[in-house]
Amino acid sequence: MAQSSIEWTEMTWNPTTGCSKISTGCKFCYAEIMSKRLKAMGVEKYKDNFEVRTHEEALKIPYTWKHSKVVFVNSMSDLFHKEIPLEFIQKVFKVMNDNPQHVFQVLTKRAERLLELHTELKWTHNIWMGVSVENAKEKHRIDDLRKINARVKFLSLEPLLAHLGEINLENIDWVIVGGESGHKPRKMDAEWVLDIQEQCKEKSVAFFFKQWGGKNKKANGRILNGRTYDEMPEIELQHSV
Repeated sequence: MAQSSIEWTEMTWNPTTGCSKISTGCKFCYAEIMSKRLKAMGVEKYKDNFEVRTHEEALKIPYTWKHSKVVFVNSMSDLFHKEIPLEFIQKVFKVMNDNPQHVFQVLTKRAERLLELHTELKWTHNIWMGVSVENAKEKHRIDDLRKINARVKFLSLEPLLAHLGEINLENIDWVIVGGESGHKPRKMDAEWVLDIQEQCKEKSVAFFFKQWGGKNKKANGRILNGRTYDEMPEIELQHSV
């Protein structure tokens, strides 16, 4: 568990770590780079670097939080990776089900497995489910997301690597857009972003512009149309059970 610098969440929780690349958006994976750093620092959880691992002890952590939080689940992994057993995914969902005072944001590129397993999972109100889409080739992930039972469904269009064209935003509650950062970032065109922002406006979908990215993402900032866009779905919290 750690406080997060990610603009659209408050903290991260990683009951699983490690992943593998499945599409072009994975090329410069932040989590993979960070895993190498943490291994070099001697952090036990990352001793196997970026191999997929489950962490039973991490399942206890959300029960210890005293105040309501917005939590990004598995910033260092993908909960729907094929190497993570359904039984462990169900354990993660049980923790989220047991803690309705927190919002849990789950994000995957593996939308097909998400769709395959979603009826085996309990979708309480506080679980927000999203898919990552970096180009038009991967828009099929949105169609899979649309079919699941999460109360809030969102898209992470980051790193946005191409013009997406028309996006079917039916039953989508939130769209996050961001450019790639790092040593060799691929460029994001402003017109791609503006087109998405306009589509969200037309469909009354919350729009969050995370960053322009680039080698110096802080200097490039996150101003679009002369302002910041920090829209989010309404957060509905309940008392713990």
